[in-house]
Amino acid sequence: MEETPPPGCSKPHLEKLTLGITRILESSPGVTDVTIIEKPPAERHMISSWEQKNNCMLPEDVKNFYLMTNGFHMTWSVKLDEHTIPLGSMVINSISKLTQLNQSSVYSLPNAPTLTDLEDDALEASENQPEKPHFDSRSVIFELDPCDGNGKVCLVYKRGKPALAQDAEIWFLDRALYWHFLTDTFTAYYRLLITHLGLPQWQYAFTSYGISPQAKQWFNMYKPITYNTNLLAEETNSFVNKLDPSKVFKSKNKTLSPKKKGPVQPAGGQKGPSGPPSTSKSSFSPGNPVRK
Repeated sequence: MEETPPPGCSKPHLEKLTLGITRILESSPGVTDVTIIEKPPAERHMISSWEQKNNCMLPEDVKNFYLMTNGFHMTWSVKLDEHTIPLGSMVINSISKLTQLNQSSVYSLPNAPTLTDLEDDALEASENQPEKPHFDSRSVIFELDPCDGNGKVCLVYKRGKPALAQDAEIWFLDRALYWHFLTDTFTAYYRLLITHLGLPQWQYAFTSYGISPQAKQWFNMYKPITYNTNLLAEETNSFVNKLDPSKVFKSKNKTLSPKKKGPVQPAGGQKGPSGPPSTSKSSFSPGNPVRK
C-alpha cells in the first residue's frame, strides 16, 4: 500500500479509518496498488466557517469525521494480463469541496433549463419511500462524492435554510437526475462505502434498477462485505459471465523461485484476514464490517 503520511498521522489512524479493509483487499486475487491519499485533520475554524458561509449546521458525525481527516480518498486496481486496471474508488470530499449542488443552467447556453426546471411535484413521498429532495430552495444539497461521473452522493437538508443538523440525510442522485435514499446518517453511509469496497457503481444497488451487468461481474469476483446478498442474485432474463479469480489471476498464487528453468509449483491459496480489527469507540465510529 502506498502511503505518504503527513505530520501527526500514523498507521493506527489509517487502520481505524479504513476498518482494516486494506488487508482484505491486498489478500484478494489480482488486487494491486491499494492506495490511500492521507489528509490532515480539518481545523475547527474551517468547519465553523463552512457552517456560517452556507447557513447550515453540519451533523456531529460529519464534524467529527472532518476533525479526523479532511476528506478521504482510497483506490485500488486489478492486474489482468500484465495490464493494471483502476477499479475501486472510495471518496469523501474535503470540507472545502463540500459545495452546494449547482442550481445554475444545466447547459452553458442562454435560456437553458436549470435543475429547478426538472422539479416534478407528482413524485412525492409514498408510504414506503421518504420525501425526495428538491432542486429548488426547499432543499439544500451538497456533494459528498462525485462517484467517478456515475452520479453524485449528496448531503441533503430537506427543509431549506437555515438548515439544522437533524434534518440532514444522505441521498444518491443518479445520472438521469433521479433521487435514491441511502441512509439517514453520515456514519451509516460511511459503513456502506467501506463495506462495498468502492466497487464501480455500487450506489446503484440501492436503486430500483440495480447495478449494470458489467458492474455485477466485479461484484461477483470481489463480493462486498454486506448483508444485502440480493446484490449478487442473477435475474432470470439476464446473463452474467461467472469468472473464477483463481484462473483469471494465475500469477497471484505462484511462489517466486530462484531457478530460471523448471516448473514453478503454485502455493496454496492465501487465506485472507478473518476480518478488520475492532476499533475503539469515538464520536465518529464507522463500526466493523463482518464478512458473511
